[in-house]
Amino acid sequence: METKIMKEYLKNQAEICRTNCEIDKELYAELGVKRGLRDMNGVGVLAGLTNISCIQSSKMVDGKKVPCEGQLFYRGYNINELTKGFLKDDRFGFEEITYLLLFGQLPDSSQLEQFRAILASGMTLPKNFTRDVILKAPSKDIMNSMTKSILTLASYDDEVSDLSMENVLRQCLMLISVFPMIAVYGYQAYNYYENGDSLYIHRPDSSCSMAENILQMLRPDKKYTPLEAKVLDIALVLHMEHGGGNNSTFTTHVVTSSGSDTYSVISAALSSLKGPKHGGANIKVVEMMKDLCENVEDTSDEEQVRKYLKKLLNKEAFDKKGLIYGMGHAVYSISDPRAKIFKKFVENLAIDKGREEDFRLYSMIEELAPKVIGEERHIYKGVSANVDFYSGFVYSMLDIPLELFTPIFAMARIVGWSAHRLEELTNVDKIIRPAYQSIANTREYIEIEER
Repeated sequence: METKIMKEYLKNQAEICRTNCEIDKELYAELGVKRGLRDMNGVGVLAGLTNISCIQSSKMVDGKKVPCEGQLFYRGYNINELTKGFLKDDRFGFEEITYLLLFGQLPDSSQLEQFRAILASGMTLPKNFTRDVILKAPSKDIMNSMTKSILTLASYDDEVSDLSMENVLRQCLMLISVFPMIAVYGYQAYNYYENGDSLYIHRPDSSCSMAENILQMLRPDKKYTPLEAKVLDIALVLHMEHGGGNNSTFTTHVVTSSGSDTYSVISAALSSLKGPKHGGANIKVVEMMKDLCENVEDTSDEEQVRKYLKKLLNKEAFDKKGLIYGMGHAVYSISDPRAKIFKKFVENLAIDKGREEDFRLYSMIEELAPKVIGEERHIYKGVSANVDFYSGFVYSMLDIPLELFTPIFAMARIVGWSAHRLEELTNVDKIIRPAYQSIANTREYIEIEER
């Protein structure tokens, strides 16, 4: 079909499709349907049990549920205590907290050393895989590139469909190890073929932490500072896991429940995470801040920044979606504990990079945005900065390209996905199958000559 004819066809048929897909919004409340699997207050419908992580954003006071400072627990341990623990001893946390989430207990020194060796031994791809899979058909969308690579890796696994705990654990550990490679190599391929820059394919170093390897594989000179590696390590730990109800983790449970293989499950989770409403949110923050700097004459003037934020909410600025990106969360209201932990390191990195002015702007917006939202919106719960508000700023200071922002999230979150896959396989033998109520009227078939 000619392009012009196809465009006209799609335009007409899309309108027909849109009309016949639309459902009266009032029917959701009338029939008691929980849109987005949430109740009228935005609280998620209880769909399962987990022992992996816990989010606390409210408490009972005199029989009433009231918001409280957000808290996040990994396997019962407060995330604040976990980060303080490995930072106090000047250790990288990714490998240690990965062990905790997968196996349910903190490793001792010998267990941690052995586990690091296991992850390091998995940092290898099949022969010619980089050349034949990653470097061919490069894409600006690195999440799609990663999904392609993961599904192709299944072809190299003789036990791809074996759902025994030992085999699934092997597959998960291997994917955790190679995620940084397939993401960074995917970017390098895109940067070489599409942007015309030099091609760098650095092998990971088995003596380095995950955060150090990400930086040295990405940078042409393989160099990084201890502070840079430490901040990236903290980012990975904070993004590793966040309850069973977030979209990509729920996807992990759903696809696992069907009996599918590990590669398909992780690919499905990746496809969920790449959405701008989930893992792509930090990109929107960076783009929003760029637009603010281009349209606000004096970014140190609170009143000028406040006016811009109001324009955002009134769909008069940036992408005209009516959102201040990085503000608010489906669960937290008063505070996101991850953002509070992260902010301390963001400030240190900003000072080191000479970007204190940018940090002050972020801090100003963190304070102003909840007030502006409160003035302009009728909201049922408080609003605070979430971890995505600062993560994009951090990645930009680490010279991580925009195309890798969501893949960095994935390099961390695959740990949580793996833990939830193992938990689903252990405890549940029923396929997840929620109900959808049909509101279509019964119609009589019409012969084609009479239509």
